[in-house]
Amino acid sequence: MLWLNSDWTVSWNDKVLFAIAVALYGVSMIYSLFLWREGFRRDNRVNYSLLAAGLVVHTVAMAKRGFTLERCPINNLYEATAFIMWTVVLAYLVFGAWRRLRFLGAFISPALFAMGIFALMPALDPPHGPKPDFSGGLASLHKALLLLSFGGFGLSAAAAAMYLVQEHDLKFNKLRAISSLMPSLQRLEVAIDRLLWVGFALLTAGLATSMAYLKQKQNVYFSGDPEVVWTFGVWAFYLVLLVLHWRHQQTGRRFAWGALASFLFVLLTFWGVYLLSPLHQR
Repeated sequence: MLWLNSDWTVSWNDKVLFAIAVALYGVSMIYSLFLWREGFRRDNRVNYSLLAAGLVVHTVAMAKRGFTLERCPINNLYEATAFIMWTVVLAYLVFGAWRRLRFLGAFISPALFAMGIFALMPALDPPHGPKPDFSGGLASLHKALLLLSFGGFGLSAAAAAMYLVQEHDLKFNKLRAISSLMPSLQRLEVAIDRLLWVGFALLTAGLATSMAYLKQKQNVYFSGDPEVVWTFGVWAFYLVLLVLHWRHQQTGRRFAWGALASFLFVLLTFWGVYLLSPLHQR
């Protein structure tokens, strides 16, 4: 390997580390199937440990790339996807400190594995130039804040999925619902709401930083760029969802579906909007 370009060698190593992390998320997904079959009646420490191990390897992979490129590693779709996954797992490990919320791992591990496989597609990670152009910190800050907000929204979607499963069991399988170790519907609704507010606060901060970055680079506060318009649309949608819940007009099952559907929309449209964005293809 010594005869190869050093940048390529390090890049290859960080991709291998990321692939190992994805494999650990895949093992977590397989273990989650047993939790589902048993009706979440067993403690989730194994799944929690698998995701924690995956996060350690994932963090090393991201740090390795970041130190190599001498900038925050969120410059293309591979890096952006890896960062979103990292924020979701990190947030889960924090909330998973409460035992009854550890079952969130059974809901996020399939999504993490699918996103990881998607991120490993070679076309999403074109080679960087020998000296990446990275002037100023606003570019990295606004990207990091926006992607961190998606992590919060992703965890709220997982809590929403837990809510819907628990509600279904209470209606059609009361014995399974009673024996389940998952939180009550009331606590899950509170968790969804708080996670959405965290994600919304990060998204708002990211938008404010984006406006400052546009002012610095183009002397405008708003651009018609597809991703800028899309991000403001996502912000407005989550604001409406939170206000409706605060005013008790969107609660319970409808609120859970709103949190889940909104994140699925973000997840399914982000990649296309990113590729259509001239600002992010320069």
